[in-house]
Amino acid sequence: MDKQLTIWTVIGIYALFMLVIGILYSRKGADMASFTVGGRSAGAWISALSYGTAYFSAVMFIGYSGGSGWSYGLWSVLVGIGNAVFGSLLAWLVLANRTREYTRRHDIKSMPQLFEKRFQSPAMRLFACVVIFLFLIPYSASVYKGLTSVCAVILGIDEQVCMIIIAIASALLLILGGYIATLKADFFQGFVMMIGVSALIVLVVLSPQVGGLSTGLGNMMEYMKSHEMAPLSGKSTVALVSTILMTSFGTWGLPQMVHKYYGIRDAQEVRRGTVISTIFALLVAGGGYFIGSFSHLFFGETMPEGGKDFLVPLMLDSAGLPNLLIGVILVLLISASVSTLSSITLTACSTVSMDLVKPTLAKNIDDKNLAALTRILCLCFVVLSYFIANYPTPILEMMSYSWGIISGSFLAPYLLSLYWKGINRTGAWAGMLGGFLTAFVPAAASGFTTPDGPLYACCAMVVSFVLCFVGSKIGARGAANGEKA
Repeated sequence: MDKQLTIWTVIGIYALFMLVIGILYSRKGADMASFTVGGRSAGAWISALSYGTAYFSAVMFIGYSGGSGWSYGLWSVLVGIGNAVFGSLLAWLVLANRTREYTRRHDIKSMPQLFEKRFQSPAMRLFACVVIFLFLIPYSASVYKGLTSVCAVILGIDEQVCMIIIAIASALLLILGGYIATLKADFFQGFVMMIGVSALIVLVVLSPQVGGLSTGLGNMMEYMKSHEMAPLSGKSTVALVSTILMTSFGTWGLPQMVHKYYGIRDAQEVRRGTVISTIFALLVAGGGYFIGSFSHLFFGETMPEGGKDFLVPLMLDSAGLPNLLIGVILVLLISASVSTLSSITLTACSTVSMDLVKPTLAKNIDDKNLAALTRILCLCFVVLSYFIANYPTPILEMMSYSWGIISGSFLAPYLLSLYWKGINRTGAWAGMLGGFLTAFVPAAASGFTTPDGPLYACCAMVVSFVLCFVGSKIGARGAANGEKA
């Protein structure tokens, strides 16, 4: 069987499996609770793998691992380790159980609802809804861009065709089944990702360009020493640390990641999920960045045509991998991307239908029709993402704008609302608006072309925390003075 036929056969089997899952669970997402939180009965394995597959997509495998490997060499592996320790282990320990309990107790299905009920502010709900919907679109678009580069190189198909295929796949899964279908699909896709990454690490290390683990590490160390990467320069160190912090702590404020905690069955499943999620992240993220760290052994000092987004696809194409494994790798990337797209789309669109349309435009709409409206919005979101993906912004920058603006706005008030009774409406507004402006203004001023997106994202999260504390103290003092008067 030739290369193209083998690859398309593997992809076809995967696509058929996803379609079957969507059809099987289409009846279980008829009402809004089932469509968005799945009845709050998810176990550890499904919740943890769903979290991991939403976390790591083609953006990480293609954009971040390649770009970081090119800029920082072997140091880029620290990004994957940071994602496992801070973005998975610590996130679950700090957020999962408290979020599960709070959202269950108050019947909360989205992050905007959490802010409204915690701070008694419908305006805050609307602000969160608009920011989430608008700025999850570039993140979704970055996932498209990650897949198009690898498909263009390995399959030789037009980038537009590739984006259309992935859009249809993610839309069908969501429109048919909703939350339960995405959970079941993520469970399967999580195992595909673990198997694919494991095989990919072994075969890239054994490729002629790397020449085995000890040889590859030795050659990379020599390259890094001769090109001022061992140690890194001050500017590169700041950029690397910013990337680690943004891709690790940035997930704490992303609604599609936080949403995974809502449906966990009980505290015991949270504890088990913490372990599973951490192991998954260590393998998938650590392995992904490890592969990208060898990019200079494939290309030397010459950036390949297409830029950083094409580093990993061209590495895979030139590594001499077996046809069957190339098919599995493509399914790995498609799986990672479809699961991330599904989580992003479901979060953005259910937020609009539940938190914008129902409270303001259609107060009497029932749950069944609201779920149907959410499906329609999912289709519109996928189409918008497709068009934004055609904007000539590199994957890494496009994703950092999205994460920086959303996490900069919401991480501090969300985390503090779980742990600090002293945060009030004034503080939450100060943190949200301050974090939003800190991340948005520099990116917008550059025409969304600045490479410093991760740094602005980190600054936004820090500024938001400071303003939450300061604003809450001012708000509390004003309320106390009002009572005295």
